[in-house]
Amino acid sequence: MSETPRRPLTAPGAPSSVLRGRALVTGGTSGLGLEFARALAARGLSLVLVARNPERLEKTADQLRWRYGVEVETLVADLATRDDVDAVAARLSDDASPVDVLVNNAGHGVHVPLLAEDLTEHHRSLDVMVRAVLVLGNAAGRSMVTRGHGAIINVASVAGRVPMGAYSAIKSWVDTYSESLSIELAGTGVQATSLLPGWVRTEFHERAQIRTTAIPDFLWLEADSVVAAALDDVERGKVRSVPSKRFGVLAFLAAHAPRPVVRRATAMIRGGRS
Repeated sequence: MSETPRRPLTAPGAPSSVLRGRALVTGGTSGLGLEFARALAARGLSLVLVARNPERLEKTADQLRWRYGVEVETLVADLATRDDVDAVAARLSDDASPVDVLVNNAGHGVHVPLLAEDLTEHHRSLDVMVRAVLVLGNAAGRSMVTRGHGAIINVASVAGRVPMGAYSAIKSWVDTYSESLSIELAGTGVQATSLLPGWVRTEFHERAQIRTTAIPDFLWLEADSVVAAALDDVERGKVRSVPSKRFGVLAFLAAHAPRPVVRRATAMIRGGRS
């Protein structure tokens, strides 16, 4: 089901808009990251795309330059590697070519049990979706504060509201981190917004080998609608964005329903996806 994207509250690139200048998007060649890149380019922002695959990165950059006529810089980086994360952080700290919007989007599904003998995938997931988010948010926030404006968008998930393994625990951290960051940034002209999408039609689920046939059609969202809603919420200065009313209700229930009920419902969802 596709929802009509909401129009931005201010004209693209307008001085009064927090979404102006240059945006750095991690995981910017696919899924929500690519949709963020398209939406921000359509608003007139220059881009810095960060991804692991150099061929796909350059192809995506060429397409965005051609379609939107904006400057697109590329940075090949594996955010599970500390040296690569440090390189992206250095780019965010470069005041000679400042980044005004950071989208901490890079991530992947985690389906290894918490009691697995081999924790390699858990370690990688923590590096990409926790450590990198922390380091890049730190670099961007410190640099933006010196200039008195900027926005940091951290992609969490509605899954962070329920006990569904390592992925949920990680996304719960991202949401709490983002809200904590927003408190530290208060009064600086820089804001942090946590995005909690539900099920979005992207290649994410296929790449993560998640079986989706048990998920009702009405629960699926389109990536462009999710990003449009998120950017509108950023313009409004919201600390948390939960696109679509139905996932807003589900997120509320997950946070406020009795925990035994939440655990039972989560166990049923896990059973339908296995």
